[in-house]
Amino acid sequence: MPTRTVAVASAVGLHARPAAVFVSAVIDSGLDVSVALGSGEAVDAGSILDVMALGARHADVVTLSADGDGAAVVLDSLVALLSRDLDAE
Repeated sequence: MPTRTVAVASAVGLHARPAAVFVSAVIDSGLDVSVALGSGEAVDAGSILDVMALGARHADVVTLSADGDGAAVVLDSLVALLSRDLDAE
């Protein structure tokens, strides 16, 4: 199962709009993706409630994991997404 780590670039972290944009991209990928804050427990990245409950703030490092065909490509695109300030766009 491929994994990637990325620091959350959004000024407000993974809350409200940035979380919604991220979750939407996960759902659109069609893969089961999980996200974990630091060394914490991984949660379903396709669930807005789970993602917001992580409490990931600006510059916190999260780990993404996915399983399925094209998982590495999907993870790369999600890393690129989280590397931008999604609240400023």
